[in-house]
Amino acid sequence: MSRSAFAPIQALARRRRHARNSSIDALPVRLGATDATQTRALPMRVVGFDEMLLCIVVAFLVWGLVMVYSASIAISDKPGFAQVSGYTQSYFLTHHAASLGVACIAAVIVFQVPMRLWERAAPWIFVSALLLLVVVLVPHIGRSVNGSHRWIPLFVTNFQPSELAKLAMVLYAADYMVRKLDIKERFFRAVWPMALAVLIVGLLLLAEPDMGAFMVIAVIAMGILFLGGVNVRMFSLIALLVVIAFSLIVAASPWRRERIFASLDPWSATNALGKGYQLSHALIAVGRGRIWGVGLGGSVEKLNWLPEAHTDFLLAVIGEEFGLVGVLVVIVMFTWMTRRIMHIGRQAIVLDRVFSGLVAQGIGVWIGFQAFINVGVNLGALPTKGLTLPLMSYGGSAIVMMMIGLAIVLRVDRENRTLMRGGRV
Repeated sequence: MSRSAFAPIQALARRRRHARNSSIDALPVRLGATDATQTRALPMRVVGFDEMLLCIVVAFLVWGLVMVYSASIAISDKPGFAQVSGYTQSYFLTHHAASLGVACIAAVIVFQVPMRLWERAAPWIFVSALLLLVVVLVPHIGRSVNGSHRWIPLFVTNFQPSELAKLAMVLYAADYMVRKLDIKERFFRAVWPMALAVLIVGLLLLAEPDMGAFMVIAVIAMGILFLGGVNVRMFSLIALLVVIAFSLIVAASPWRRERIFASLDPWSATNALGKGYQLSHALIAVGRGRIWGVGLGGSVEKLNWLPEAHTDFLLAVIGEEFGLVGVLVVIVMFTWMTRRIMHIGRQAIVLDRVFSGLVAQGIGVWIGFQAFINVGVNLGALPTKGLTLPLMSYGGSAIVMMMIGLAIVLRVDRENRTLMRGGRV
């Protein structure tokens, strides 16, 4: 019998062996609601990237654009403000829309960059962020607003290096943990260089001053340490040291102490017109909204009563115009998005891509913690910190860097799916 007669039998045997091997070597990962072992039969549209995560991000951006316009439309009516500053009713809307455009273009470009290139560039990005944090403190270069030196003037906008420092810390900490996988055996020897890096960043941020950004960066570093393999006992020791350090910083600063005491009693005669002014009017706005809100555009507190309504206290305007329901929707959306990002990072770690997994989870910690702080401040549960609501508040640097971070997360998810289809990255 000729060899060609056995070809169908040999092909069937190969298919059976392949099916047997696939059942044994199946990855213990799930792709959304679909097992990874079933992705070969799915069309490319399903396995490209997390479409639901992208939809949530777009929803945040659109809702944020609407709310920035609603919260800032009355600023130009402040007596003498428009004449001095040149602001119109659509000034913040136009600039925020331009920032969204730049952020989306940057996100599309970043999405094309493989994670292996981010791993190589991580130390250099961190060094660049440190240099910019130094430059912003140089007289006649950094821009000062209300006594804070946080911005570097560019031709048409201002850049805030602390936002880049958040992303740089995510990349640097993830890369450092990959290079120090023996952290459990020689803990202090492995951790002190990263602790020194966080300390240097913290000193530069406190010189601006920007304690809110320092808190976010410290939590990012601690989160990646914990997710990277530090045991609970060592992590608890680090957390205790961080709490002591921040307590000493607050104790050494009279105006920080006043802000904390004002948040505990914003209605007193002294605080209501002083350090507790913003918080008291934010609580009034949330209280006026009740369950369903007064309707889009119906906020009274944004009419030059609540300072920074379009940035730090945007959630208070959402609470007034959309009520408790609107605030809960924002919280649920951030909770779902953070959970999904952490899941993508966990998938990458299971696929033996530790750097990618830690980067994704670090970005999840960044977004989740900053949203938590902003919500707590707006509801009076935490002292005022000057942190914006991610993806929604006005602020070009914050929007651009956050979108770059989310593009990296989607890139991690895409490479996860490519590997689970049997491809290469």
